Amino acid sequence: MFQRLFRFRREDLILPVLLALVLAGLWLAGDDLLLRLRYERAALPSGEAWRLVTGHLVHADGVHLAWNILGVGIVWTLFASDYRPLEWLAIILASMVAIDAGFAVLQPELEWYVGFSGVLHGCIAAGLLAWLSVGRDWVTAVVATLFAAKLIWEHRIGPLPFTSQSLTLPVIHEAHTYGALGGAFCGACVLIWRTRRGSPL
Repeated sequence: MFQRLFRFRREDLILPVLLALVLAGLWLAGDDLLLRLRYERAALPSGEAWRLVTGHLVHADGVHLAWNILGVGIVWTLFASDYRPLEWLAIILASMVAIDAGFAVLQPELEWYVGFSGVLHGCIAAGLLAWLSVGRDWVTAVVATLFAAKLIWEHRIGPLPFTSQSLTLPVIHEAHTYGALGGAFCGACVLIWRTRRGSPL
């Protein structure tokens, strides 16, 4: 499995760099733009559907942004070569859709939301599926176990202390689960499609 880590094609770096620039740029634009772009349930019926996407791209403060840019770096360090850029884009969009659907159906009391962490969990879930599709080794087992343990911890106990204490807003940990489900579903679809076409990772 180690040979799969840090194995970047030039095209693999485009999406994470663009993501980091977009996330940082939107934060630097200030609070006025944050209020116009965050997921806000009350604004959706009036036609502001862009918030279903942009809500995942804006952040409450610099620490929140830093955690998620760090997450982008970690995810692409681990999983960059497991999907092509357009496949990663599909996984990101599927994670967003799953989070938005989860909020709409299961959390009608949630008034607003910001942050990319739910989408990152979708990318991790898709990446782990790709690892499992080519074999099971101790690296995959450790990463998958830690990921599952994190999600279980959040549902049973609450957000991880070192993240929640560093943020000025509550962690909506359900977004992590919704994102993981959406990313896993899209990743599975991509892998099944590849298998039917006989296309390697």
